[in-house]
Order: sequence, then C-alpha cells, then structure tokens
Amino acid sequence: MTETSRLPISLEFFPPKTPEGVEKLRLVRQKLYALQPEFCSVTFGAGGSTQEGTFSTVGAILSEGVTAASHISCVGATRDAVRSQLGTLKAMGVRRLVTLRGDLPSGYGLGGEFHYASDLVAFIRAETGDDFHLEVAAYPEVHPQAKSPASDLQAFATKVRAGANSAITQYFFNADAYFRFVEEVDALGLNVPIVPGIMPITSSTQLMRFSDACGAEIPRWIRLRLQSYGDDTDSIKAFGLDVVTDLCEQLRAGGAPSLHFYTMNQSVAVFALCERLGLGA
Repeated sequence: MTETSRLPISLEFFPPKTPEGVEKLRLVRQKLYALQPEFCSVTFGAGGSTQEGTFSTVGAILSEGVTAASHISCVGATRDAVRSQLGTLKAMGVRRLVTLRGDLPSGYGLGGEFHYASDLVAFIRAETGDDFHLEVAAYPEVHPQAKSPASDLQAFATKVRAGANSAITQYFFNADAYFRFVEEVDALGLNVPIVPGIMPITSSTQLMRFSDACGAEIPRWIRLRLQSYGDDTDSIKAFGLDVVTDLCEQLRAGGAPSLHFYTMNQSVAVFALCERLGLGA
C-alpha cells in the first residue's frame, strides 16, 4: 500500500482519574503515535463531570504535537457554560470538537438549556462560525433511545443540517448496518464523511457490559464463541483480533473514509489491528 492510499485513523481516549492513570495514558499515547493518527479525541463525562481531566488530557496531546479533539456535551449545560468551554478550548488551540448530547448523570433530571446534540451544534456554529470542525455521533444500528429507525435517521440529518462536518459511529460488528446507514444518509442529500467507530475485542465481559449499555449489537455467533472461551483471555484476544480485522477490511473495501478506534486507554489491541491492516508504523 502506498502512503497516499493509506487509510487514515483516529484514536479515542478517556481522561484518567489518578496520577498513575495519567502517566500510564502518556505511555500508551507515545506508542500509538507511531500509527500517525489524524487526531486523538478525549471523552467528556456525564454532565461535564470530567471537564478538568478532559481539558488537561487534550492539552497534553497538543503539547506532544498531535491534533487533539475534545468531546463536548450539553445535557444539563447552560449557554454560558458552553460558551466558556468553547473559549477555553479555542485558546488552547483546539480546532476539532466531538459534539454530543451526552449521558445524564446518575439521578439527574433532564435540565439545562439544550435538549439535543443538534441544538449544541447550532449554538457552536452561531457562536464561533467555522472555528471548529464539528464531529457528531451516528448510530448504524439505531440509537437505543430512538422511537424508530426513521426518527433516528432524521435526528442525524438535523445534526448535519445544523452544521456538523462529519460523524463518528457507535461501534458495531455488522458491516452491512454501516453501509446501509451511509446509503440512507446519502439518499437524503447529506454529503458528510461517516467514520466507523471500531471497538477492539479484548475482554468478553467488558464487551457484553458496554454493548448492553449502549445498544451495540453483538452478533450471536460472536457472543457464543466468546462465551465458549470462558476465562481463556489469550483465545478471546486472538479471536477478537481476527473478527475486528475482518470487519475493518470490509469497511475499507467498501469505501469507509477512515477508522476511529476506541482504545480504552490501551495500546496493544489497536496496534495489533493496525499491523494486521497494514496501517502500522
């Protein structure tokens, strides 16, 4: 593969909660930078609960000479609070945002001045013009809280029309769901890159827990194979590497614009996937 045809990648991290976690993540990033990511994004906790950690991690990535994108969410937020966050991020040199509604904090009623991610996208555009490249979320297998697939597609269209530049999907293991979603978006005349979110498989119990929480479908054959390995972590990782590599190959062959890896603040699985795909250093 020539350098010009190399499929771009991006990486997602979450803000560590301890000094040890901060140092561990720094070492993980140093290893993964060899993959030459287009950018690294940092998640934002429910109700902005990790804002300080998010911004400090974003600052660390920028100081390492890598493009950083901050997640920003609006559940429970006021316009003044978001305006302040945007000012901070712009002053830091951030030019890319992953713009989300966000999860409600535990025990928190629906409050704040924004109800949907599209409201946040429109507000950021009105406040900052084209200062930021805005990513939004996409759900090829339908958002778990959506009333119907049609209403979910319309919600995505509203985000794009509000000013989103591109989208990153929830992770999935069925390439057909992704390609169908892209076709449906194209049919609406929405010309935005839709980047597949890729979740490495390294732990059966962790994957089941995450998928149950976010609505990502684990195909029955994958679920059964994972269950059959029990506590054999080596077999789980080897099987997971095969499954996700094949998924990425299908996505690349079908024209996916790039791949966004949910790293879980680990380097080994992402590095192995990229090596298999010929995207290594």
